[in-house]
Amino acid sequence: MSTLALGTEATISRVDGEARDPVARRLADLGFLAGTRVTALRRAPTGDPTIYELRNYQMCLRRREADRVLVRAAV
Repeated sequence: MSTLALGTEATISRVDGEARDPVARRLADLGFLAGTRVTALRRAPTGDPTIYELRNYQMCLRRREADRVLVRAAV
């Protein structure tokens, strides 16, 4: 997800990680679930972190967390 261009909408395919992985579990708790639409809104001047919009709220993620969220182009 970290490679999404700003303003681009995508659909989450899956979150990379096992069920016991605390980062993957936290991302799921925050709404990063398969089938959810997500849009990259803003990026810090240094390129990290990025603000994403999903489920009617905005979430700021660092690149290392966003890399774990696999997305496909929205249709």
